[in-house]
Amino acid sequence: MKIIFTHMVDYQAQMRYSTTWVNEMNEDALSRILKAAGDTTRRQILTLLVQEGSMRVTSLASHFDMSLNSVSKHIKVLEEAGLVTRQTSGREHYIAAELEPLRLTEDWFVQLKSIWELRLTALENILLEDEENE
Repeated sequence: MKIIFTHMVDYQAQMRYSTTWVNEMNEDALSRILKAAGDTTRRQILTLLVQEGSMRVTSLASHFDMSLNSVSKHIKVLEEAGLVTRQTSGREHYIAAELEPLRLTEDWFVQLKSIWELRLTALENILLEDEENE
């Protein structure tokens, strides 16, 4: 039996088309989205907005056991990531979910999955080749 470590397998030829796409992505936007989605409170805010629709900031804050200022800071991070939009009507600020930026993360995860599958296929081919040679 032959022991194969993943660093011993040359995946580059098979993965070249996939890794090029990942490198050309808008890394800053992806980082902002992942940072925003990486916090439980911000995910809860986003989920609430998707379920309920556009909400006033004060109404949104009433769902959380924290100050209005703290909720506003979370909303600001979501805004910077493009995951929510704000509309002002007089003194009222309405926040709405904007899910289009999530396509960027979805595309990124799809690419990661395809790279991983290519690695597994390459490893499987080596193992099959090894079995045939025995």
